[in-house]
Amino acid sequence: MKIAVTYDNGNIFQHFGRTENFKVYEIEDGKVVSSEVIGSDGIGHGALAGLLAGHDIQVLICGGLGGGALNALKNAGIEVCAGASGNADEAAAAYLRGDLVDTGANCDHHGEGHECGHHDGDDHECCGGHHDGEDHECCGGHGEGGGCCGRHEQQLTLEGKNAGKSVRVHYRGTFDDGTQFDSSYDRGETLDFVCGTGMMIRGFDKAVADMEVGQAVDVHLMPEEAYGPKDPEAIITIEIAQLPGSENLNVGERVYLRNMMGQPFPVTVTAKDDSTITLDANHEMAGRELNFHIELIEVQE
Repeated sequence: MKIAVTYDNGNIFQHFGRTENFKVYEIEDGKVVSSEVIGSDGIGHGALAGLLAGHDIQVLICGGLGGGALNALKNAGIEVCAGASGNADEAAAAYLRGDLVDTGANCDHHGEGHECGHHDGDDHECCGGHHDGEDHECCGGHGEGGGCCGRHEQQLTLEGKNAGKSVRVHYRGTFDDGTQFDSSYDRGETLDFVCGTGMMIRGFDKAVADMEVGQAVDVHLMPEEAYGPKDPEAIITIEIAQLPGSENLNVGERVYLRNMMGQPFPVTVTAKDDSTITLDANHEMAGRELNFHIELIEVQE
């Protein structure tokens, strides 16, 4: 296996589309056996997926990237762990331990490194954002609070004949009014995960746990079986002066902050006036009832 990291002087370069170098790690038996730095040949982000695929890269670790680049990489068969920062070698090691957190598409529209003020004891740092119009998978993340990249010990969280097995499914997700929010059919690729290990929201996982290959089911999930109820304590109001760059944000926009541990987390701008901005750290689907049409395509022992 080969892992590539956007690279600049030992650290993870934060703009995927502008990276000039990648550090490539050759992995055998879960350990780094060699590494080399390769150039991007000055090509833009639209061609970088092809460059990496040509080097047989299976995993990319990077800082910021947009939805278009993410889709291109996925179409090239490359797993992406975005939102990483710091030392490149340490990030590769964290991926192999299963400790690297994937933020998904997080195209930086508002700059990085803006220090924010304190709120309930936490230091927040603005690290870029994206608008609501960007594509994202609502149920394809590992767990309910974001994706954990890499290899990790899989513990069963529910029972069923498919629990602990790798499965491939097609699905379509809709709200109660019939509006579609996600569809693997439209993307033309299945969703692959290990059933019963917490990689999916619980209601989705439970539906698949006892399905037969070729079977299709329709399920209605209450918030407790999906992304949970809205947590009012996850909604914070901050002085705009304490969050440089926030004066350019608009209500409805999705951005990323960093907590005091340096970990990125997404928030949505829900209100703004001349002096304050209100940010909601709840998952976008929190508090919502969801409907899924799920078709089990394959089960691997």
